[in-house]
Amino acid sequence: MEWQDSAREAAFRAEVRGFLAAELPERYRELATHNRIVRRVWQKDRLSPEAPRREAARRWSEALAERGWFAPHWPREYGGAGLGPSEQFVFNEEMARVDAPSVQGVGVGFLGSALIIHGTDEQKRTHLPRILDGSVVWAQGFSEPGAGSDLAGLTTRAVRDGDEYVLSGQKIWTSDGHEAEWICVLARTDPDLPRHRGVSFLLVDMRQPGIELRPLINLNWRHAFNETFFDATRVPVTNRVGEENRGWYVAMTVLDFERSNVAGAVEARRLLSRLIADASGPGAHRARLARVDSLRQQVAQRWIEAEVLYGFSAQIISIEKAGRVPNHEASVSKVFGSELAQAIARTGASAYGLYALLWDPDDIRSPLEAFFAQAYVESLSRTIASGTSEIQRNVIATRGLGLPRG
Repeated sequence: MEWQDSAREAAFRAEVRGFLAAELPERYRELATHNRIVRRVWQKDRLSPEAPRREAARRWSEALAERGWFAPHWPREYGGAGLGPSEQFVFNEEMARVDAPSVQGVGVGFLGSALIIHGTDEQKRTHLPRILDGSVVWAQGFSEPGAGSDLAGLTTRAVRDGDEYVLSGQKIWTSDGHEAEWICVLARTDPDLPRHRGVSFLLVDMRQPGIELRPLINLNWRHAFNETFFDATRVPVTNRVGEENRGWYVAMTVLDFERSNVAGAVEARRLLSRLIADASGPGAHRARLARVDSLRQQVAQRWIEAEVLYGFSAQIISIEKAGRVPNHEASVSKVFGSELAQAIARTGASAYGLYALLWDPDDIRSPLEAFFAQAYVESLSRTIASGTSEIQRNVIATRGLGLPRG
């Protein structure tokens, strides 16, 4: 396993740091100094009624796009930077180090990759440039109330009617659907075929009739995801990606991209550093670390675990640099990282005792702007989102340890 940058990686790291120092808008520098949970701030800024926020989003997307870093893993011929896994690792680490907002949502990280491989020339001409300039944001319509982790059990139907499909059904947990203009949908086009067959991959304009979004408010009282209902929504057949009834295989397509979760390790270090600095400085009168040995031991344990997570990240990138594909190793990192995020939130809340019950970040009594109070609640979903820990452990058991399926 490689722990140090090569000469090429070191040069690229210096380039990224210089770029961030020169191009990251002041709004995002300022946000990084606060202790607030801000998810997908760029996506929100681009649609904000406030002109300064829209301008920050525009400047940030243009600066990234100019270097191909809006979609760094896309091939250069499609407007990306063609970065290999090691360069993506460095890029993601440096972005996380300054808490720069990501623009890599469904459009960049998933749909674009699928279109590059399976899309028609017309689909690529229509959608890839609009992803790259930030003018269109995509949502993902996969999960359903009765088919979450068991995605192959989906029941949303798309019935062929001439040159169109008639789409009917419900999706759930549509992240950022209220901020997206388009959605990629898996729908069953032949219910008589086996579960992983008979499914097609459709591109759907969310601004047309027959689509209803209902907000789902999370435990933090935030609107981050939605229920999505399709009521006889008309979708042109030309909006199908790949062959009819072969959409499952399109959905499983991802280009070679960096999966080390180094951003999670960097975030863990950053949160622990802020906790230690506040508890030993301006927030010492609220924190209990100086008085409770077990809490100091917890913080030390969390720091060790953050270094372990970084080690998992380094292992994964070393595997990719050797030309192999990490499989169960990525699942190990996902489980460990999700549970570490929860543990850090618990430790941070415990460190402040009853002060951690204060919820309002603007209350001057709230430690670190109520960050750990909100992080404690927000962290509950970490072992569910992006693949439940139960599924990840099945991958580790069967593909990593060679255990039989139950």
